[in-house]
Amino acid sequence: MAFDRIDRQILALLQDDGRMTNVELAERVGLTAPPCLRRVRALEEQGAIRGYHAALDPASLGYTITVFAMVSLKSQAEADLAAFEQHVATIPEIRECHMLNGEIDFILKIVATDLRSFQELLTTQLTPAPNVSHVKTSLTIRTAKAVPGIPVAA
Repeated sequence: MAFDRIDRQILALLQDDGRMTNVELAERVGLTAPPCLRRVRALEEQGAIRGYHAALDPASLGYTITVFAMVSLKSQAEADLAAFEQHVATIPEIRECHMLNGEIDFILKIVATDLRSFQELLTTQLTPAPNVSHVKTSLTIRTAKAVPGIPVAA
């Protein structure tokens, strides 16, 4: 996909504020509303814009713990990797799952209401999952940077 300057401006602005009206967006990129809306729809159809969501504060919803879990599997056969991915997709507290290259097969970002609920998830849903060899966890102390999306050069 090739993006011109205006497409990149649209992407950057919507990434910062997905609730921006089309009229405001059009004004900020120097277009009228109809062509701006066509560009946004084209970016959505091409898959450059995957969706819109609200950024929620975990602590205000009771999720005071964030943990990163490094998971090693017994087998790295594609079927086993896919089965693990399908398993973690069923656990709502696992917010991110990334397959890695190297000693660790997956890194997971997990949220929990407290240490007890995290321990229960770890011992009943993650460690005993099929094909899991071992799990190493690190509890976050604080988050110094959490910027959603990706850098978009205009």
